[in-house]
Formats: sequence, structure tokens, C-alpha cells
Amino acid sequence: MGLLAFITTIINRVPIERVLFARPDPTKALEEFAATMTAPEAPESPPRQAVAIACVPCALGHFSTSAGLLNEVVRFEKEGITSNEVLDRIAKVLEEQNALERVDLTPEKIRDTPKWERELAEEALQQSRSLRHRLETLTTINELKELAADTGGYYRNLNRKWWKLRVTQTGKTEPELTLEDAKKMAAEEAEKEVEKRWTEKK
Repeated sequence: MGLLAFITTIINRVPIERVLFARPDPTKALEEFAATMTAPEAPESPPRQAVAIACVPCALGHFSTSAGLLNEVVRFEKEGITSNEVLDRIAKVLEEQNALERVDLTPEKIRDTPKWERELAEEALQQSRSLRHRLETLTTINELKELAADTGGYYRNLNRKWWKLRVTQTGKTEPELTLEDAKKMAAEEAEKEVEKRWTEKK
């Protein structure tokens, strides 16, 4: 077989691409592809939220509102314990105290409260429960008047204790939260609690 015939046979059997172009190296191609890829970033873990401390000023706001509502109820004593005016105000006081117990004075929040304030928070929680239970078992206007007087008295005592302790323990004479702010917060929390219960009933 002549040289020309031999070359012709090779050309016919071997694709021209293999003769003209170097065979791609799959390993090198894979390495180049990998180099263009970026490692997936690990999702950032959400920041750990600090548990808010028990809010004694919020408790003051709730008790202030409840005392005011109960004093209003006494104006309707002639209408009787079953009048709508009386019953509606009792319901609002229950909302206030429920919001205080379930939002502002939870066990976790009380635990994280400064020691000097913790005792007041625990006392306010017990007083709120007592107020709520007494409201739920009321049968006469006289019991309601007694409860109004007790609630107003407790609010005044809690307010005095908190201010005195705060000044002696922290040296601060100005609260971070004003009573009006506390009342506003208490009203907002009560509204949320009512909406939540309303939704659960549906």
C-alpha cells in the first residue's frame, strides 16, 4: 500500500475534527466550571429576640384604666347590676386584666425583670387575678362598689411603691415610660387580646 493510499485511508476513518482540534479534557472543563460556581451562603439565623421584661408601668396603666371604669360603674347603680352600662364596663375591666396577665406579666417576663421590680410585678399579677375572679362572681352593686374602692386603692399603692423603689434603686426620677404611654400600650394590648379571642370564636 502506498503512502498516499495509507493517508487517504486514515483520513476516511478518522473524523477531521479529531485531527484538527485537540480533544477536550473533561477534568479540566469540570474544574473550570467549578471555579465559576460560588458556594451557597448559609442562611443567616434570625437574631435571637430578647424577651421583654415584665412591665410594671404597664400594670399601672391597666389598673388605672380598670379603677376608672369601675368608678364609672358606680354612677349606674340605680340601673342595677344587670344594666348594659354596668355589664359593658365590667367586660372592659376583664379585658384590661386579661391583657395584663397574658401579655405584660407572663412568667417569662417576670423572671427577666430586675429583682427590685420583680416583687411588684408578682404582686400586681396576684392582684389582677383576684380582681378578675371577684368580677366574675359579682352579684350585687354593693360588691361592685367595694371592688371599685379596692381597685382604686391598690392602684394608688402600686404607683407609690413603684416610684419610690425606682428612685432608690436606679437613682432615676424620670420614667422611661409615662403613665399616659403605659395606658396607651395597655389599651392597645387589650384590643389585640379581644381581636384574638373574637377570631378564635369564629
